[in-house]
Amino acid sequence: MRDFLSTVKDNRPIAQNVYMITLTLPGRTEEIHGGQFVNLATGDSSMLLRRPLGVCKLEGDVLSLCYQVKGKGTKKLTEAKSGDELKVLLPLGNYFDLSPYKSVAIVGGGVGVFPLIAALRENHDKDFYSYIGFRNEIAVCLLDEFKACKKLIVTTDDGSCGEKGNAVQAFLKDNPKVDAIISCGPPVMLKALKRELAERGIKTPCFVSLEERMGCGIGACLVCVCKTADGGNARVCKDGPVFNINKIEL
Repeated sequence: MRDFLSTVKDNRPIAQNVYMITLTLPGRTEEIHGGQFVNLATGDSSMLLRRPLGVCKLEGDVLSLCYQVKGKGTKKLTEAKSGDELKVLLPLGNYFDLSPYKSVAIVGGGVGVFPLIAALRENHDKDFYSYIGFRNEIAVCLLDEFKACKKLIVTTDDGSCGEKGNAVQAFLKDNPKVDAIISCGPPVMLKALKRELAERGIKTPCFVSLEERMGCGIGACLVCVCKTADGGNARVCKDGPVFNINKIEL
């Protein structure tokens, strides 16, 4: 983990209220994996807390992050322009370790697709079957990243792009024979996925990346604590953000 002063290369909208910011790092000393995240400064010194953003792409010393504009911090990030310098702490958290598996299903919803893209990009030797859901056509983005998959099914809530429905429904309907499942998306989607796997007796290992509000991003402030299945607590930033779906409460 290191604190870098990165240079903004590009910062542009890729869907409604969703941006991709691309940063050039001054050399990269650690490996960064899909599922991990960074803490990115907004460029406004009055905002002390940085924003936790999941890794989407890493190409050499060029890092791409995607974010949804929700509050003052992400709104400020949209103002960053090429040549600006932003502090970024990375890499943070654990990642999707797919080394034991040959075939993997991706179940992603909305902005939750971004860390899944990073996992897909770094595991070229796996067979991926992707089920991706968005609210509607104007929320759809980065589908080109999934072209290498053995199968790609896109869904939208209103049927304006791809099939009508959601990613969990599409995955269950297709029922691919895979060695593992990775997922990221809104809590309601992850809850549905966990429930359906249990009710259908599907024992395939499933790993989910949680999205929580964070303060420090390094496990000290306890803002992002989640409940574990055994009644304990886990820090999403330090113990996650990737967890076995059966080890946490959703």
